[in-house]
Amino acid sequence: MRKTLTWLGIIVAAGLMAAIIYIFGILVPSTDAGMNSVAEHAPYEISDEVQKLHDSLTIADLHGDALLWRRNPVHRHKRGHIDLPRLRDGGVDIQIFSTVTKSPRGLNFDGNSAGAPDDIKMLAMAQLWPIKTWNSIYERAAFQAHRLQTIEANSKNNLRIVRTKKDLNQADGTLLAILATEGSHPLEGELENIDRLYDKGFRMMGLQHFFDNKLGGSLHGEVKGGLTPFGREAVLKMHAMNIIVDVAHSSENVVTDVLALSPEPIIISHGGIRSDCANTQKRNLPDAHLVEIARRGGLMGVGYFDGAICDITPAGIADAILGAVKLMGVDAVALGSDFDGSVHTALDTSELAAITQALKDRGVSETDIRKIMGGNVKRFLAEHLPD
Repeated sequence: MRKTLTWLGIIVAAGLMAAIIYIFGILVPSTDAGMNSVAEHAPYEISDEVQKLHDSLTIADLHGDALLWRRNPVHRHKRGHIDLPRLRDGGVDIQIFSTVTKSPRGLNFDGNSAGAPDDIKMLAMAQLWPIKTWNSIYERAAFQAHRLQTIEANSKNNLRIVRTKKDLNQADGTLLAILATEGSHPLEGELENIDRLYDKGFRMMGLQHFFDNKLGGSLHGEVKGGLTPFGREAVLKMHAMNIIVDVAHSSENVVTDVLALSPEPIIISHGGIRSDCANTQKRNLPDAHLVEIARRGGLMGVGYFDGAICDITPAGIADAILGAVKLMGVDAVALGSDFDGSVHTALDTSELAAITQALKDRGVSETDIRKIMGGNVKRFLAEHLPD
């Protein structure tokens, strides 16, 4: 009997070990690689003149989701879009790190029930996030913030989480990082969680993601309503604390209400121009909203993915940027990749010089290229971050 139990224990242990190896060695990496893929392409040709210009730019990306995935951003990886070595290859100075905390199966733009399966819970469990993150959306945001704080704590990584305006004073080689929420699901209906997230270092908050929530409707929700009374309180509190409000996935009604509630500038961290591309109707806000956001001094980061733009090549990204400039003015346009956001792209963050080349090929002035590639974002942050 004792021998039988011993062998049974060995078999169970071996089975658990095989399952762990499969999940962490095969399933999680393959899921990451499949959901954050880069199209095969020949190396993009960058002229010496453009490379010199690119190297002199301030480059900022308003939206990346690298903290969601079980790969250490400190090391270079062959999958996904963002890590510190590739950010430096691409010349990135400012990266907004968004924390994804609730997301539906299939990432459906048409409409998602608030009760639909939550894939982030499954991902948290599969990636062995702390148990408290499995059923707490707030804890998922806090855990992703902790991942970035751990990177910051090691001086060898040369990364600083920006919390105040003075943190924008960048030493050579320092990557400036800003924590953001993708949707305000982590508030879990409690205004006090804005304070808690602020204390964790968050300085940008999206209002919605793929679901309607306690603040109001999503572009991809069922009701697509406006701000709730709780949503109004939350937005006013964010503004009062100099937390930047992001309406990238918010319903048209929510954006209308936010614009009516306060004159404070807001942003769309990753999106595009609806009128430029028929295939973006379900993902992008109407032109009138974009014009008003620009008039208020806000920004839109142009995404690199289907749904936001029609052509995801560097040339197509440049064309989408120029469409945004035509509608909103050059001072309101920025980059908003959505890298590592379960998107298929034609480049990763190491290849951003290809966008500079495409803009130069279209006759965009050096002054305007400097604004689009990051100057507008740095100016906006310098104006609206806490003192």
